[in-house]
Order: sequence, then structure tokens, then C-alpha cells
Amino acid sequence: MDILALEPLQVGDPLLTVGAVVLVVVAITVWQLVEIVDAYNKGALTVFGEYRKLLEPGLNIVPPFVSRVYTFDMRTQTIDVPSQEAITRDNSPVTADAVVYIRVMDAKRAFLEVEDYELAVSNLAQTTLRAVIGDMELDDTLSRREMINERIRTELDEPTDEWGIRVESVEVREVTPSQGVKGAMEQQTSAERRRRAMILEAQGERRSAIEKAEGDKQSNIIRAQGEKQSEILEAQGDAISTVLRARSAESMGERAVIDKGMETLAEIGQSESTTFVLPQELSSMVGRYGKHLSGSDVKVDGQQLESLEFDAETRELIGLDDIAEIIGEIESTEMDIEAMEQEAQAIKEGQDIGMGSASSTTDLDSGAEPGTESESDT
Repeated sequence: MDILALEPLQVGDPLLTVGAVVLVVVAITVWQLVEIVDAYNKGALTVFGEYRKLLEPGLNIVPPFVSRVYTFDMRTQTIDVPSQEAITRDNSPVTADAVVYIRVMDAKRAFLEVEDYELAVSNLAQTTLRAVIGDMELDDTLSRREMINERIRTELDEPTDEWGIRVESVEVREVTPSQGVKGAMEQQTSAERRRRAMILEAQGERRSAIEKAEGDKQSNIIRAQGEKQSEILEAQGDAISTVLRARSAESMGERAVIDKGMETLAEIGQSESTTFVLPQELSSMVGRYGKHLSGSDVKVDGQQLESLEFDAETRELIGLDDIAEIIGEIESTEMDIEAMEQEAQAIKEGQDIGMGSASSTTDLDSGAEPGTESESDT
């Protein structure tokens, strides 16, 4: 039996060429059969141009050669809105640009309802930005950014919902007035600052004048009160001085009367007469000074005599402390008078005279009223 020897294939052999073509076709078929979708994407599958389903992230088997996959990024995407020129409601030209943040919520609707959702959202944001700024005044566009952002987002919500797109937020980055408006605003700001400075300066001057007037008023009040107090004290001093002088004169006069009375009593005590006359004023003054110095109760006609009260300075000025010595002299004189009266009575009883006589004497210790005369017949 003959063994057939296999000859090696040569380059250009038809079998080798067919095998290579088959291998390449198999590789391409496998490549077309497998579709890998990233974790943050979703894919829209079409077969012969017909939408079939959404491919989830991972490994997916699709019909080879007749299918196409359109991927959609499901993360938040940033769309930069180009600068837009707009005219505000008060006819001020401004330039504004913004940033829109969107997210694909429904990949099927984003694939079927709109051709290019990013371009569509960008164009819609541009027109909405111009419309919102044109409906506001210049000052509002510069100061109320949050309101502009909210209005643009609200205007974009309704059409983008039909595309399966959600507008998460809109941020107006800058609103720039024209150069002429900037110059006018700077002048206005400068004038406003000057006005406030003038107002503050005027208020400061007014406050300063008020404080100065209040200070002058308080100073005048204090000065007037001081002058009034000084006049009151001076008047009180004059009054006290007048009273002291009057008291001193009165006391000196009474002292002179008492001294003179004491001298008279001394002379009477040395005489042989038994009839004495004491002035009522002398007895009243003696009683008053006696009560003032010794605390005794001297009464005239059943009434207690009032004493004059003097302070230490007045007592020293008028020599009131010397009255005690005078009172002692008066008491010794009274004792001498009493002895003389007793002696005269004894002489009277021992005499035998033909002519009858009736005598009466005034005794200071008998309670007779000072200032009255006692008659006696000698």
C-alpha cells in the first residue's frame, strides 16, 4: 500500500488564502458581536437603523455588522454658555455669560427626541439669558444674581424635560456693563460717596454743636448753683453774725445791769436801812442766768422763766460763764440782808417808843413779787 506524502502549503496557495480570510472574518465577527459599555455610560442599540434597547454598563452581545451603539454619559455635564450681549429694561447694554450644569436622565429620549442635546441646551440657555436680562433693570442685573440663575433654570426645565435632560443649576458668571455705563456708574458712585461724606460731616458738626451747647448749659447751671449757694451761705453767715451780735449786746446789757445791781445790793447791804427795792428786770435776769448755769427752776408769778441758750463760742464771747460768780455774790448778799433784817427785828421788839408804828418789809425768800415795795413805819 502506497503512503501518500503531504506536501507543505506554499505561499499563494488557495487553501492558505481562504483560511486566512476565514480567520479574519471570524475575528471581525467576534469583535462586532461584543460591545463593552463603561460604568458611567449607557448605550442606545440600533439594528438596521431601528432602535432596539439600551445597553447597560459591562459586556453586551449585539448583532454583528448590522448594529450600531450610541453611548450617553450619565454624569453631570458642564455646558459653557458663550458671552451674550443684551439690553436691559432701562436701555443699558451689558454683556453676560453663564455655565449650565445638566444630567441625562433618560438616554432613550435623549437619543430619539433631540439631535444633539448639548448643543440644544447651549443655544436655549443663550436665548433665555438674553431674555431674562432684558426684562430687568441694570441695578437688578448687577445685584440680583441668584434671581437671574433661578429664572434661567426655570425657563430651561420645561423643554429639556422632553429631551430626558435635567438642568441641575445655572450660574451667571459675570454681567459687564458697557464702558459708557461704567463711567456713569463710577461718577454716580463718587457723587454718592461725596454726598454721604457731606452728610456725615454735617451730622458730626451738628452733634458737636449740641454737645458744646449742652456743656455750656451744664457749666452755666453749675456756676449759677455755686453762686446761689455762695449767696445763701453768705446770707446765713450775716444772719448768724447779726444774731450773735444781738445776743452779745443783750447779754452784755444784762450783765451790766446785773453788775450794777450787785454793786447796789452791796451798798444796800452795808446800809442800816431795812427797806429794799429790787427791780423786776434784775430778778428776772438773775433767775434766767441762774437756771441756765445751774439748772434751777426760777419762777416769777408762778411761771417758769425761759433761759437763753448759747453755744460754746457765744458763751465764751459774752462771758456767760462768769455769771456763776455773780450769782454767788447775789446769794451771799441775800444772806447778809436776812441777817440784817433779823437784827432789825430784834432791835424793834426791844424798843419802847410812844409813837406806834407799823412796818412791813419785803423778803425775797417770802415769795413776794419782785419789783414791788414793802412799807414799814419807823
